[in-house]
Amino acid sequence: MLDTIDSTFVSSVGAYVDRFEDMMQVATGSQKAIAVVNGTAALQVALRLAGVESGDEVITQALTFVATANAIAYNGAIPVFVDVDLDTMGLSPIAVDAFLEEYAELRDDVCYNKTSGRKISACLPMHTFGFPVHLDKLITVCNKWNIPLVEDAAESLGSKYKGRSTGSFGKLGIFSFNGNKTITCGGGGAIVSNDLEIGKRAKHLTTTAKRPHPYEFYHDELGYNYRMPNLNASLACAQLEQLPLMLQSKRELADIYHDFFAEQGVNFRTELPDTKANYWLMCVELENKVERDLFLKETNENKVMTRPIWQLMYRLPMYNHCQRDDQKNAEFLEERIVNIPSSVR
Repeated sequence: MLDTIDSTFVSSVGAYVDRFEDMMQVATGSQKAIAVVNGTAALQVALRLAGVESGDEVITQALTFVATANAIAYNGAIPVFVDVDLDTMGLSPIAVDAFLEEYAELRDDVCYNKTSGRKISACLPMHTFGFPVHLDKLITVCNKWNIPLVEDAAESLGSKYKGRSTGSFGKLGIFSFNGNKTITCGGGGAIVSNDLEIGKRAKHLTTTAKRPHPYEFYHDELGYNYRMPNLNASLACAQLEQLPLMLQSKRELADIYHDFFAEQGVNFRTELPDTKANYWLMCVELENKVERDLFLKETNENKVMTRPIWQLMYRLPMYNHCQRDDQKNAEFLEERIVNIPSSVR
C-alpha cells in the first residue's frame, strides 16, 4: 500500500489494478477478470452484458442477500423467484426446470414467460455462504431453455465445483471483496468471464465507456464509473496472496464446529460431494423457528454474534409483487438457519 501511495496512483489507474485482475484470473481459472468498486456493481454490469434489458425477467432465488435482486432491478428488469435446494441452499435446477415447463415457451429460440409475456433473459444463482449450487444440472436446464447463466459468486471465492472455481461456469460470474468477505479490500468486486470479448466490453463499460486516447475525452455509450481504486487493489493483492492460508484456517474451524455440534445433536452445514466450500459464513440448522430464535437470543445475550439467514426477497416491499413458486425449501431454511462466528483465526 505504501508503494501505491509513493507512486501517486491511488485512484482508479495503477499497476495494482492490473495485477489484481491477473491474480483473479489465476484464482478463478477464468480468461478475463475486471476489477470494480463492489460486488453489486459487478453484478449489475454482468447482467447487462448477458443481455438483460429493461422489462426483461431474470430467474433467481429469494433466499439471498438483497444485492442479488437489486442488481436485476438496476437494469430495469424484474426478478422471478424460484425455490432453492435444501442441501445447497442455492437455486434448485429441479425447481427452475419445473417453473419453466409450466410458465415458459421458446419463440425463435428466445425464452418468454407465458404469464407475463416478458423475455426471460438470464438465470442468476447465488452460491449461498460459499456452498456451490448444483451447477451441472442447472447448466443443462439453462441450455434447454436457451437462458444465459450468470453466477453470483460474491460469497464463494475459493469454492469449487468438480474441481473448477465457482464463477467460472456461467457466461459471466462476479465476486465481492466487501469488509466481511473471505478476502477484502474494504470494498471491491470483480467480474470474470471466459469470453475475452465480453471481458473487454466489461472493462470498457466499468471505466465510463471512454475510448482510449492520450488526451481527448470521448465516451461512446452509457458507461459506469465503477473502477476499483489502485489503493484498494493493492490491499486486495496482498489479501489474495493469503487466500490459501485463509481457506485452510476456515476449513480447520469448520472441522472443529462440526465435531462440537455433532455432540450437541445440532446440524452443522458442510460441503457436498464433488464440491469444496470456502466456508465463508458457517451455519447451523436448528429444529424449528422457536429453537432458532432461542439460539439467537442466548448467543447474542452472551456476546457471541450470531444472526439469522436473510429474509426472503418477496417479503421486502420492493419485490413483493414478483412472480414466485411455492418457496417451500426457502421458507423451511429461513426459519432454521443461523450463521455463527466464521472469521479466519
